[in-house]
Amino acid sequence: MQTTFLTNDRIYLRAVEPEDIDIMYEMENDPSMWDISNFTVPYSRYVLRQYIENSQCDVFSDKQLRLMIVYKNEHKVLGTIDITDFSPLHARGEVGIAIHKNYRQEGYASDALRLLCDYAFGFLSFTQLYAHIAVDNESCIRLFTSCGFTQCGLLEKWLQIGNKYKDVALFQYINPNNKNK
Repeated sequence: MQTTFLTNDRIYLRAVEPEDIDIMYEMENDPSMWDISNFTVPYSRYVLRQYIENSQCDVFSDKQLRLMIVYKNEHKVLGTIDITDFSPLHARGEVGIAIHKNYRQEGYASDALRLLCDYAFGFLSFTQLYAHIAVDNESCIRLFTSCGFTQCGLLEKWLQIGNKYKDVALFQYINPNNKNK
């Protein structure tokens, strides 16, 4: 049985700390990220502070889990990775990932996604993870497919961006250790 989760040779994933408020504030309030999320307004430091203080960092009690993606050598936060909409009954959750604009296209997202999948399947015993990805977000589609996710559906006109709608592909990854359960 694997004894180490959430770390590899380049990065590690850890719980949110109060010191993360500045990078979270910057990333959550970056309008270029809003069209891939459900955010419609900026987040205040107050709201982010409340989120950090009230989070149990337990996917079973919070029904979500946010982890910070940290570069090992410098302990620098590179982004966040989340499991949201966690359903304990069905042992599934939705994955979201955001890499700070200064650290994109360096493989950190795939490292983080692989670590999260290993943790969700190997330790938390999830049955599956899924993601909603805009069909024109080719880099995100490549990321998720390279980590084992497969497209299983299409949601037409799912995201409203300005005055237009975008289709979203639904991707899922079934726990390879319990496909027949």
